[in-house]
This record gives sequence, C-alpha cells and structure tokens, in this order.
Amino acid sequence: MTDTPELSRLLDVRQVEGKAARILANAEERAALAKRFDLVRIDSLSADLDLTRDDRVVEARGVLKAQFIQSCAVSAEDIAVTVDEPVYIRFIPETETQPGADDEIEIDAEELDEIPYAGHHFDLGEAVAQSLGLAIDPYLTGPNADAARKAAGIGAPEDQGPFAALKGLADRSQ
Repeated sequence: MTDTPELSRLLDVRQVEGKAARILANAEERAALAKRFDLVRIDSLSADLDLTRDDRVVEARGVLKAQFIQSCAVSAEDIAVTVDEPVYIRFIPETETQPGADDEIEIDAEELDEIPYAGHHFDLGEAVAQSLGLAIDPYLTGPNADAARKAAGIGAPEDQGPFAALKGLADRSQ
C-alpha cells in the first residue's frame, strides 16, 4: 500500500458536528482501489454519511454503494457485483495505550469499527475504502465455477474435506 491512501478525505474533528458527508471516488481513485483490492475494475463508489461528534469521538453512519467487476475465485471469469450496505464507523483519538502490532487484544462487536486518529483530523475516505474492502467476497464464484472445477479435475466443495468420506460410507450402507 502507498503512504497516501487512494481515497483520502481528511476532515477536521472540530468541524463535523451534525454535518453530512458524501464521498464520491473519481476514476483515478477507483482505479487505484481496484488495484489495491485485486478487482478487475470499480465502476462506481460512493458513501453518504451523517456525522455526529461527542467531544473528540466522531461517528459516521450511512450507506456505502459500489459497483465493480471481480474475478471468479475458481474460473477467473468477470462477475459484476453491486454493494449497497449500511456503514457505521467510529473515529476515536489515539492514546498512548493503543495496542502495538504484536499485542493480542480482545474486542466486542461495538468496537469492531473504531478507527484511531491523531491530531485534529481523521480520514473519512480511507475508512470508506476499508469498508469497501470488507464488503468484497474473497471466495466469490460465478456460474461457470462448477464447470471449471470439473475441467481441472477438482470436485465440488461439498465432495471434499473430512465429511466427504462419511457421505461415501452412508451411500454404501443403503
């Protein structure tokens, strides 16, 4: 990843209370994000978010919308994908007690979408990019996946693994 995020939108925490933000990625940003997330291309990416602030904690709630082309995980054919899902992100000030990269931490569901920031600015664009990354199915398969598996001599997923042998035993006993 580069030092500068592909979709950077820095906002001042002191000026966001009660505001709405619209993130709309341009062609250059979409191309860079497609490369980052190993997509064929991103045709559109936007987020409409309402911002609220409690002291230095900022909450962004809204909707992420995207249309992109992704390769099938099995056949590598192009698959059109549409994302339209809610987004909830909380930006929190960095503290000296933030865990390090090698520290083991436990989090609950409400803490999953917290992004620390330093100073007075947070990057709403990068948060939208990360939300897109989470919305991408890394194992997406298209309509020709079964044919590609068969041509490669690979069975269907349900015919492999520890339970496939048990299925075979059950079939013989009847």
